[in-house]
Amino acid sequence: MTVDYVQAIKEQLHEKDSNQTEFLQAVDEFLATVTPFLEKHPEYEENNLLAILTEPERLIQFRVPWQDDQGKWQVNRGYRIQFNSALGPYKGGLRFHPSVNLSILKFLAFEQIFKNALTGLPIGGGKGGADFDPKGKSDGEIMRFCQSFMTELSKHIGPNLDVPAGDIGVGGREIGYLFGQYKRLCQYDAGVLTGKPLSFWGSLIRTEATGYGVVYFVNHLLAYNKDSFEGKRVLVSGSGNVAIYAIEKLQQLGATPISCSDSNGTIIDEAGIDLDLLKEIKEVKRERLTAYKEARPEAIYVEGSLWDQDVAAEIALPCATQNEINLEQAKQLVKNGVKVVAEGANMPATLEAAEYFIDNQVHYCPGKAANAGGVAVSALEMSQNSQRLTWSKEEVDQRLEDIMKNIYETCRDTAKEYDAENNYMLGANIAGFANVAQAMLQQGLV
Repeated sequence: MTVDYVQAIKEQLHEKDSNQTEFLQAVDEFLATVTPFLEKHPEYEENNLLAILTEPERLIQFRVPWQDDQGKWQVNRGYRIQFNSALGPYKGGLRFHPSVNLSILKFLAFEQIFKNALTGLPIGGGKGGADFDPKGKSDGEIMRFCQSFMTELSKHIGPNLDVPAGDIGVGGREIGYLFGQYKRLCQYDAGVLTGKPLSFWGSLIRTEATGYGVVYFVNHLLAYNKDSFEGKRVLVSGSGNVAIYAIEKLQQLGATPISCSDSNGTIIDEAGIDLDLLKEIKEVKRERLTAYKEARPEAIYVEGSLWDQDVAAEIALPCATQNEINLEQAKQLVKNGVKVVAEGANMPATLEAAEYFIDNQVHYCPGKAANAGGVAVSALEMSQNSQRLTWSKEEVDQRLEDIMKNIYETCRDTAKEYDAENNYMLGANIAGFANVAQAMLQQGLV
């Protein structure tokens, strides 16, 4: 029976990877939704496709030695998880953060397979990074780390093999240093990294893409339900690119985003987040959010998670990191009137929290669907690099909105097809899986 097959795969993975909690969480969420699809398509069970799909095609770990400003040698661990290439070159960001480990990168790369499939663009799934913390480091230290990291990574990537981008801790500065080292080692190839600065073939809207994309996804959901952002109070966590540009697009569409956060604390600004001030603090000065409170005394600053605050809102956009919303916090959000939760971050809700949202008629929009705008514009950057063309801001933005509309409609319609209306988690998982599974089978499960 299909249920027994899925359960057997789950048990095997829990036995083999028992210490990889984030990866197992992502797999459990996926497996919990795909049984109806497998029952309709027994050929995938017959070919044991789930067992093959849940193992990375390639897992690369390497040391990254670098010198600090005092001339002392330091060392970090670097990784690249090349999970699935059925639909195209591996595609996924690089994360530089002390929390980076094998489990987190495997979960991110596994999610990336289906996220990339949902875009309809020819890209497979991968992820990478290092347990290096850019915070408090000088530009010189970051440059030397990036050069050492790319010296090894360059052996494993290429525009037709694996195209990394940025993620937490890896912005335009880091991508620039990484690209410069790749160029020294392998000659100039604009298509080998995305998220590049505009001065050397980066794409307009790439910085804004994930934040804009999650808002576009919700905008189409609201429109389908004969509603809009106009006048809505929105909770946004995080204060990086995703949160900042989600806030920007929310304001453009008439909503009032009233919060942002960092790893130390949370800002609640009932008048609406001052976007110019937030950009100055985070993009120019690289300061903590306590500086926002100092500049805007009427705002409230509290230490700890946004999701522990008793604040009423209609929509929540978690844009910080994985597992930032637990079951108790999900209950608080529902109690406070939240009707839509759309994930700008990757897996910010625990599985229990996500299921609670779904069970309580909240429109829960999982990250693999709602935050696919970033990788979508990364793929558009690859297209521009291949053509040696630069598209206008308006053209890229329109393509991004069209992609997010298609993803929303695909998740919505797939959920309906499997008698699970408004279950976007099931819709996203089955729709992404269907694309990847078909390609794997047609290619001989390679």
